[in-house]
Amino acid sequence: MGKRRKPSPPSRARLAVLTTAVAGGAVLASGTAHAEPAPTLASVKEQVDRLNEEAEQAIERFNGFQEKQQKLQGEANRIQEKVARGQDAMNELRTQLGVVGAEQYRNNGIDPGIQLMLDSDPASYLGRASVQDQVAGSWTSLLKRAQDEQRKLDQERAEAAATLADLDAVGASLNAQKNEIQGKLAQSEALLNKLSAEERAKINAQEAADRAKAAAQQAAAAERAKAADKEAADKAKAAAKETAGKGAAAPQTASPQTATPQSPAANTPPPAANTPAPPAAGGRAAAIVQFAYAQLGKPYGWSKTGPSSFDCSGLTGAAYRAADVSLPRTSQEQWKVGTRIGRGDLQPGDLVFFYPDLHHVGVYIGDGKMIHAPRTGKNIEVLPIGVMPYMGAVRP
Repeated sequence: MGKRRKPSPPSRARLAVLTTAVAGGAVLASGTAHAEPAPTLASVKEQVDRLNEEAEQAIERFNGFQEKQQKLQGEANRIQEKVARGQDAMNELRTQLGVVGAEQYRNNGIDPGIQLMLDSDPASYLGRASVQDQVAGSWTSLLKRAQDEQRKLDQERAEAAATLADLDAVGASLNAQKNEIQGKLAQSEALLNKLSAEERAKINAQEAADRAKAAAQQAAAAERAKAADKEAADKAKAAAKETAGKGAAAPQTASPQTATPQSPAANTPPPAANTPAPPAAGGRAAAIVQFAYAQLGKPYGWSKTGPSSFDCSGLTGAAYRAADVSLPRTSQEQWKVGTRIGRGDLQPGDLVFFYPDLHHVGVYIGDGKMIHAPRTGKNIEVLPIGVMPYMGAVRP
């Protein structure tokens, strides 16, 4: 009976495989035991809102770069036209210099003194010499003009080169902003695509509820302001009656007009601070608000200024153009135009701005509401101004 062979120990390679497999199993088991919970609807909505806000910030930067690119392109075209005209002028001067130079060469080959001695008609020679002096003067004048034109042409070429370099830099920034916008919107869409139709409906319902809550809060604030105004007016009216009663008990030394201290203003409560007056028919404000109303329901389009779609500053700019007022392209630049208006003094047609960096703007229409272009995937709508972080208003 032969000897039994001992089983050979496992090789290093085999041990490594076994160790890796055991470790992998442990990791898998651990991963299964501590799996990340599925994102809630609230967290998805928060992420989508954040991505859309970041996209809108990038859109306003894109609009600014686009406006700058258009201005630089116009400047570059203007300078290049100047360079072309300067080059044509230089070519003409070179032609004239060639003609005058050839004339000098033909007439100045012999010393003038010798020419005078050899000439059979000295008077005729002196006449020709005078013409030659004029030619020499023309040569000098043309040379100076040519030098001046060349310096001017060199400056214009340097200016054109610098402008074109700026244009290239702005173009690169424009592409970077475009890529950032598209990336943010793609992330937002990917998050929404993971939701069912029912979950999307819940998010939309939550947005509607938030808007209704903001509108209710604004309405309550307006009612409180009206009540405070009425209370103040009632107190003033009561004080006026008391004063009138005291005046009637006193001797009649005052005129009949003085004996009637109550004025129409005392009987009329001031308008509520948060109730702006409607725009006058045919006025500038009416044209702005009417244009904004006519765009309701049109889709948001980033970097669009109409007529079929708009972004936020594109809508406000178009509304003011309808009233023959030109606004800058971006919301941040529109903030710098006109007079700052307190929230209690808002009137239809004013521009209202949101978020600390002022990247969103709308047209105020009265009653605490505005018309604005919200974001990609939404349509132009009426919205209470209390829904977003309100920063202020401007009346251009």
